Amino acid sequence: MTPLPEIILEPLVRAALLEDLGRMGDITSAAIVPEGLNATMAIVARQPGVVAGLDLAILAFRLVDPGISLRIMRPDGAAVAQGETIATAAGPALGLLAAERTALNFLCRLSGIASATASVVAAVRAYKAKIVCTRKTTPGLRAVEKYAVRAGGGSNHRFGLDDAVLIKDNHIAVAGGVRTAIERAKASVGHLVKIEVEVDTLAQLDQAMAVGVDAVLLDNMTPEELRQAVEMVDGRAITEASGRVTPATAPDVAASGVDLISIGWLTHSAPILDIGLDYRSTGETAA
Repeated sequence: MTPLPEIILEPLVRAALLEDLGRMGDITSAAIVPEGLNATMAIVARQPGVVAGLDLAILAFRLVDPGISLRIMRPDGAAVAQGETIATAAGPALGLLAAERTALNFLCRLSGIASATASVVAAVRAYKAKIVCTRKTTPGLRAVEKYAVRAGGGSNHRFGLDDAVLIKDNHIAVAGGVRTAIERAKASVGHLVKIEVEVDTLAQLDQAMAVGVDAVLLDNMTPEELRQAVEMVDGRAITEASGRVTPATAPDVAASGVDLISIGWLTHSAPILDIGLDYRSTGETAA
């Protein structure tokens, strides 16, 4: 996995830590744990899945106390078994406890996305279709959630409204038709900008292909309709299937021959991967 630049990650982690530490810091640990006490703790998977988000977890610990060090056993993108140690964290106990929840929140959330993505990728392994995410991401966390999709073996759709044209149903309605919407887009954007159009019917697809686009999003079509759509396109554009795809239905969708399958729930509804921080040992209190 190619890591995301720290300049992208640090504002997210810093904001989450400030939210959790509030105005007084970790008053529970401050009352119970002797200052200067060192400890070693393990980040452990409570269930099988795929790891993602370790860089954010590391940042959470180090921003609270630079004296905390982490040793990674299972990096981002790695599959883990229930009970397997992902990493160990060692250093001042107060810092470990203060950063614990923030580190685990990121790690559980992103590992959940990676695990969900991996489940769908595995389901369509026999076919050429790639699994891609959408813009249905948690506000402010798009970069890291899309990173988690990659960690799970998936690919990314556009990152925002400004990196590709995607003509959807409301654009078509406002423009008055598929052809008009595509023609206006072609007249407006530069030659390096890709144009994709969402179609609900084979009739709309026929109109889109008559004008010419780079990709077509085949929305909520049955597997049989998807097969017909792929035949109609005949390699002239990228074909993307979308609409309530699950690991159970993904193989039938992929068997239609589409190039991409986009799934919004990977980032908006994937369950977390249960990961915990387990105490291992305590070192001597610093003088």
